[in-house]
Amino acid sequence: MWIECNRGSSEFVRMQQARAEKSLPKMRQFIRIQLSLLAFCFSLFSLLQAEAAERPNVIWIVVDDMSPNFSCYGETAIQTPHVDRLAAEGVRFTRAYATSPVCSTFRSALITGMYQTTTGTHHHRSGRGAHRITLPAGVKPVPQLFQEAGYYTCIGSGLLDLDYRSQPFTDRSRGRMGKTDYNFDWKRSIYDDNDWSRRRSGQPFFMQVQLHGGKLRGASAEAYAAFEQQVAELVGEGADAGEVLLPPYYPADRILLEDWALYLESVRVTDYHVGRVLQRLETEGLLENTLIVFFTDHGISHARGKQFLYDEGTHIPLVICGPHVQAGCVRTDLVEHIDVAALSLAAAGISVPDWMQGQNILAQDFQPKHAVFAARDRCGEAVDRIRSVRREDFLYIRNFFPNRPHLMPSNYKDSKLIIQRLRELHATQGIGAVGEELLFSQVRSAEELYLYRQDRWQIHNVAGNKKYTDELVRHRELLDKWIRQTNDHGTESDDVYVLEVEDQLKGIKSEASRKTYRANIETYRRWAREGM
Repeated sequence: MWIECNRGSSEFVRMQQARAEKSLPKMRQFIRIQLSLLAFCFSLFSLLQAEAAERPNVIWIVVDDMSPNFSCYGETAIQTPHVDRLAAEGVRFTRAYATSPVCSTFRSALITGMYQTTTGTHHHRSGRGAHRITLPAGVKPVPQLFQEAGYYTCIGSGLLDLDYRSQPFTDRSRGRMGKTDYNFDWKRSIYDDNDWSRRRSGQPFFMQVQLHGGKLRGASAEAYAAFEQQVAELVGEGADAGEVLLPPYYPADRILLEDWALYLESVRVTDYHVGRVLQRLETEGLLENTLIVFFTDHGISHARGKQFLYDEGTHIPLVICGPHVQAGCVRTDLVEHIDVAALSLAAAGISVPDWMQGQNILAQDFQPKHAVFAARDRCGEAVDRIRSVRREDFLYIRNFFPNRPHLMPSNYKDSKLIIQRLRELHATQGIGAVGEELLFSQVRSAEELYLYRQDRWQIHNVAGNKKYTDELVRHRELLDKWIRQTNDHGTESDDVYVLEVEDQLKGIKSEASRKTYRANIETYRRWAREGM
């Protein structure tokens, strides 16, 4: 049997050899095709890897409470060489505006590329307690979109030795994430880390450098003294109160002048920090392939700045430099801060979602906007609703609660030394006629219209001037249309207001501040009942 089996096996082998010889040409052709496909796949994979490696890093430098007081924007009391460098190597926008003049609502709009009034995130520090806010269906925060595209997402100071205040890290602060302040439910996992240093080799990153900016100077005499010492250590002597030029509605009072000088020092410290970030990018060989977007979250924190829709509150610096950005360019068209989301995604090769209201203002086919919009709503316990539309030559503002004063009760604002000083000067008739009219009138005009090019500080309201009736009607209709089309959520109900302010009250430690806050709550609820 073994022999039979062996003879059978030999015959089988001969048959197989014959078949193989017959099919050899076909097999060789098959192998050549397979090798060609393998080579193609390898080339495609290599190409994709190269494209991934060439995708730019994207860095946002987001600064608190700061107007365009940089030398590249015309500020003469100080010099800001590092922000000036960004402007020289990229594009500087002269008419960029925040869609909201307070931190959390600005950031809620920034991180979605949508108006905060559309997403219902337009009340300051809302949606964090018993009352919850979720984004509209399908809307995702920008970091999540970057993550899904393979980017490493991080938020911090941009440095390995200094925190967001430009002070040395402590063991406690080293691992801390940067400022988010979103008024909606979100997952912390949208950020991989607080720095890009732990990403995979060659992985592009999306980084938010969050800086304390104008908040560095503090709000009290004690805070001023501490900040002066930090300034001396970091950047040396700088702004002199004698060189400060205040807006005309603020009196040239010593405290106000010194505060503004310290604010300018905060601009210098911010510029110093930006310089350190640029130096790090150069050292790590990353600068050439990194898009840098520098901007602030709203204007200076002052009586007519932060929280309000005049230039002092909404006009922000916006400087962009990096791959494919024309150097030394100055743009004078109107843009909004929510455009930063769209332009950043586009620069990274990520599709801009249809739901995003911001636009890629760097696109070759971008059409200049005919108008930009902004909104102020409840800030802390202070209930307000203001909307604005700005066009090339006009700023139109609508006050929905005109029977409430400009400097209405506010635990946050009234705790500031500069506001306390303004109230003291008002009580002694030392604030001046312009300041009295604009800051301390017990009522406001329902509508305000300002000639942008002729009225830098928005002092002369021409809404009642018949010469500008057509412009008033045009802007009024534009705003009404925007409110309808963007689904402006408007004022909170009393029930939601109570939930929100009670939640925020839990975070106030000072008993005196808690007492003031509660008293203010009752004032606003009474005003609402009385129709004020």
